[in-house]
Amino acid sequence: MFQIKICGITRVDDAVAAWQAGADAIGLNFYDRSPRCISAVQARSIGDALPPGAVQRVGVFVNSSLDEIAAICDQANLDVIQLHGDELPSMIAELSQRLARPIIRAFRCRDDSLDEVDRYLEACEQAGRLPDAVLVDAYSPGEYGGTGKCVDWESLIRERPRLRGLPLILAGGLRPENVAEAIRAVQPSAVDTASGVELSAGIKDHAAVQRFVDAARAGWTTPDASGVERAVGQSNVR
Repeated sequence: MFQIKICGITRVDDAVAAWQAGADAIGLNFYDRSPRCISAVQARSIGDALPPGAVQRVGVFVNSSLDEIAAICDQANLDVIQLHGDELPSMIAELSQRLARPIIRAFRCRDDSLDEVDRYLEACEQAGRLPDAVLVDAYSPGEYGGTGKCVDWESLIRERPRLRGLPLILAGGLRPENVAEAIRAVQPSAVDTASGVELSAGIKDHAAVQRFVDAARAGWTTPDASGVERAVGQSNVR
């Protein structure tokens, strides 16, 4: 799927900057209460300004209906669906039956355990379909991502076996200054940032985007504590 996602893209020049910096995914937010929300028409224009296949277009949805998601996926020509709200486990199976796109399920962790994630994935198994990847973000009351708060990395490392081997996308407070450290510590399949590379909500700092991508690549190629080097691309979300 992807390895580095710049989320909350609202402008063509920011999408171009993310692609030129080396990011392989952009997040397009359709949650109407988000300051980064855009329309399907805007999302299509942003995506079409890039070379075909240059980046993955990830649609971020919060408590949207199945019909709404399907319509926006078609109108905006999305590659990946990210559910970032309170969607039921049954939504994963329903979406996969209707739309041939990978599904990311995002979780806002309230504490230092993955109890909520574990219960959700168990329900997904019972419904017959797990998500294709799990995104872990920090919890903030009333907020659905983009808060700038960090996840407890040590707890995530300890609790990771509960993810059932699914690819882990690390989000929450990632910036150019800490993303390499986060990657070396947590060993995620991918990383995701929005506010960590912004001048203001929805307006990206192009220099910060480049620093973030460079630091993320360095995090995956710098030897970890065991002295084992991990090659860039080895941890891609499939």
